[in-house]
Parts: sequence; C-alpha cells; structure tokens
Amino acid sequence: MAKQDLDGGDLLVKCLLKEGVTKIFGLIGGELTRIYDAIERWGREEGIDTVMVRHEQAGGHMADAWARATGELGVCLGTAGPGVSHLIPAVAAAYADSIPVLIIGAQIARMFDNTGILQGGLDQMKLMEPITKLQISVEDPYEIPKAVQRCIKTAMSGRRGPVFLELRETALVRKASDEDVQNIIDPEKYRALKKSSGDPNLIDAALELLKVANKPIIIAGGGTNSSEASEDLIKLSETYKIPGLTTIMGIGAISLNQKTYAGSYPLANTFRRAASEADVVLSLGCRWDYTTLYGTAPLWNQNQKIIQVDIDPNEIGKNRPVEIGIVADVKAVINQLLAVMEEKLPKEKVTEWSTWNDYLQDVRKNDKATIEKLLASDKTPMKPERFVIEVLRAIPADSQLVVDGGDIAVFTYGLISNFLRYPRSTFTSIGMGHLGVGVCYAIAAKLAKLDKLAVCISGDGSFLFNVHELDTAVRLNLPIIVLIANNCAWGMLKTNQKNNYQKRYCDVDLPEINYAEIAKGFGCYGEKIDKPEEIEAAIARAIESKKPAVIDVSIAFESPSAGKFLGLYKKQKGLFGK
Repeated sequence: MAKQDLDGGDLLVKCLLKEGVTKIFGLIGGELTRIYDAIERWGREEGIDTVMVRHEQAGGHMADAWARATGELGVCLGTAGPGVSHLIPAVAAAYADSIPVLIIGAQIARMFDNTGILQGGLDQMKLMEPITKLQISVEDPYEIPKAVQRCIKTAMSGRRGPVFLELRETALVRKASDEDVQNIIDPEKYRALKKSSGDPNLIDAALELLKVANKPIIIAGGGTNSSEASEDLIKLSETYKIPGLTTIMGIGAISLNQKTYAGSYPLANTFRRAASEADVVLSLGCRWDYTTLYGTAPLWNQNQKIIQVDIDPNEIGKNRPVEIGIVADVKAVINQLLAVMEEKLPKEKVTEWSTWNDYLQDVRKNDKATIEKLLASDKTPMKPERFVIEVLRAIPADSQLVVDGGDIAVFTYGLISNFLRYPRSTFTSIGMGHLGVGVCYAIAAKLAKLDKLAVCISGDGSFLFNVHELDTAVRLNLPIIVLIANNCAWGMLKTNQKNNYQKRYCDVDLPEINYAEIAKGFGCYGEKIDKPEEIEAAIARAIESKKPAVIDVSIAFESPSAGKFLGLYKKQKGLFGK
C-alpha cells in the first residue's frame, strides 16, 4: 500500500475504520469501485469487510438491523441513480425508528450534469432530505474526513437517525494527500460521547411528583435501549417496586426476569390495567404515538401526571400533555433519579408501591391462563396465536427475534409479554410498519451476534418482498430460521375489508405457494408443516441442518382484536364521522 498513492476511496475507508466500522452492506457499482478496491487491497486486513446483497434495499435494511443489534453505526452503499433510489424504503424505515445509519451514495461527476449520462440526472440530495437527518455532497477527497465526521456526529447524537453522504465520482478517483489523512481524527475529538444529564431542578420536581404518587408506572421506549439503560431501569423498577412497561421498541429493557414487569403490548390485560389505573407515569425514551395509542382514553387515565424523559425536545408533550418534561439521555436521568430517591424518597412509599405492583402481578396470572387456553387448541389450519406461542416456546430467550408482517406481527406483539426477551434482541420496523425486513434483519442480526440463534416470524406476503436475500444467507453460510405464517392473504388488509367493507375482498387473497420449495432452490433447508405440534421439531431439524432454513406453516386467516383499537384515534379526530 505504501507504494500506491491514496485516492478518495482509500480515504473514506480510513475514515470508517477510525469510527470502528467493520461491516459495509451493499452492492458494488461503477462509481463505488474505488471504495471496494481499497477494501480489497488493504481494508480487510485492517478489519473492515463488505457484505454483498442482491438488492440495495436489503443492504439498507441490514445496516439498520446491524445498528439495532449492536448499538453501533450501520453503513450501507448505493451507486449513482438506481442504487441510491433502491435504498429509499430502507432509509425511510430506519428514519421512522430513529436508527443511526450512514448511507453512502455515489453520484456522477459534476462535469456530466445535464448531459444525459447513464444513471445521472437524479437529485439524490432532495430525494434523501425528508428521510435523513443530514445530507452532504462532496466533490474532492479533502472534503471527505470532515464530511464523514459531520454525518456520524449527526447520526449518533440526540435522537439518532440515518444520514446521507453523497460522493461525486471526482471525490473518489482523485488523489488524497497526507494532510487529508491527518484530518481523520478520533471520535472523541469531534463529538460528545458522554451522556447528557437532566436539569437538576427538573429531577427534583420529578421526585416531588413521585412522592405523592400512589400508583406510579414506568414505560420504557426505544430510547431506553438506545441509551443502554436496561440495567439502570431494572434497578429503578425493582428497588422501588414501580411496575415497568415497555413499548414495542423498548422490548427487553425490562422483561419476565423482573417481578415488576407489567408487559409490552398496550392491549394485553396487565398493560391495560397499569395504564388505566396509574396516577403518575415515568416515560423513558417513549414516543407517544400509535404504538401507545397516543396516550388517549380509554387505555390511558387522562388524570394521570406524565414525567417525560426524551433526548429529543420535539417529543416532549407530543399527543399527550406532560407535567414535567426532561430533555436528556435516559440512562443519565435514571441514575439521577436513583440518587435523589435513595436520599429523599420516604421509605413508606416503597411499601405502598409494592402493594400496587403485587396487584398487577396478580392480574398477569390471567395472561398466563390465556396462553394455556390457546395451547389447548388443536384446530387446523392452526390459530395464529398458537403458531406464535409454539415458536416463542421453542427458541432460546436470547435468540435474535425478527418480526415481519401485518396481522402476524400484531399477534406476536400481543403474546410476546409472556416470554423472556433481552435488550437489542427483538427487531421489527414498527415506526414505518415496513414489510419485507424479515430475511434482511435476520441476516444482519446473525452477523452481529454469531453465537445467537436468529429467528424470523414472517407473514407470507412480507416474505416475498426480499426473498432473494436467501441467496445472501446461503452465500455467507448464516443459519437463520424463517418461519412463515402462511394464510394465503394480505391479512391486515383482508381484516380491514372484513370489518369495514362487508367482506368485499379485493386484491387481498394470495395463491397457495410452497415457500419451503422456493427456499430449497436457493440451497436452504426447507420444510412445509400444518400442525402446531410439529413446529418445535421442525425448528430443531432446521438448527441441525446448519443451513439457512425456511419453515412454511399453514395457519388460519383470523383477525386480531387490535384493529378496532388502532382506529380509535382517527375516529376521535372525526375522520370517520361521529
């Protein structure tokens, strides 16, 4: 390498290595060749590798899931024009869930603007503007270090999210100088790595509100997992006997191992009791959006007081007014609260809150009874709930679990509170509700944690969005397991037409396809099953095969009850009349 002059491609790879990046997901393209050549010549020896996908969208989803699984920055690539435009769905999904991803997009050299050159003429900066936190375009190598630093600082700071770095071809092919290399500096020299604490006066105000609470609860969102605050949350919840809920993005922050856990799904019995009866809610990195039914009645008590902690000031008071709003990092605020509560919280409050928590834990026994009732059903095609229960029972609690689909995702969310989950081990596109992430997320989650089982629960419709990435799993020898809940329908839309359009079904029925046979064509292990008692053994056979596996499971078309509740907010706004 010392004998060869460095170009912009080398410089970019050096920048990424300085940031600790080890994986780049994407497809090679003409303008990106300098980056790939740098990695091939010397980058792999330094610790950075490429993951070739079969479609740029899949690469974007994998970078997203890598960031979810590791807490690190995800990186993906797309060549000029179609490569970048193919990334749009994945970037939008990451943006909706506040996932830090660096999207690197090539662009033709400026000298070819307005010439009609192949793959030119697309304003990629404007294309990415609504779905990224920052967009930067560079034309020369000397611009690359600072551009990369600005992008990563933006992606990893405050409410995290994707950023877009456009590299004109001139930035990659022109020579880089020693001075350019010297401008690649350590992360701690250009961005704050310490957690931001809350205003001490607001921490004291939160304590005073908790002092008068009779039935407090905690609800932890994605910001809690993003802050790596699970252990701190558990300490707060268990020490002071405050029942803990999570959102879908917060799953695993507190779970069944804790005697104060009260659920992760708003329509589950214990969650509903906690939300409707609590008088003070400590909201930790939780977005008050559709996943929490916007904080509205009847789920949420409208007289309760909200203490909201969020890194993003725009989230404070959104959809639900707050008593106290604290703009800070969740982990930092929890530790501030622990300090003042240990010193100033009356001991009798813990006794009082313990009684409240015991009441909710008794309610949870009903949830367990529901599981037993569902397990008693031997109907075929099997009930969706039975499918979900059998899968969750059969896999280890520390499995990397991906949920991809419409109704089957809702059925899974509805039951997941009854199974132990850990932080950063449950993956779904909840903000955008994006279908087709399943195989992609599972691949990246497995790459991130090779010692863990990676399992995807997928709808039959969503599975085909990115079925081609089974090739990537086979090529990389990644033994992921995809279980398809096959009801031959776009279930969520069919449910909508069933409930609201007098069963006038239009474009919602799918043909009977044997997805296991398709998987075998890629070189995967494939199996088709019909009975619930076959699921556990099928998963065992898939693991034993040591191949990527697809298990096609026939289930009944049934509608989750959640649909009625999720339309509540729109009805309150008068969208469907009175």
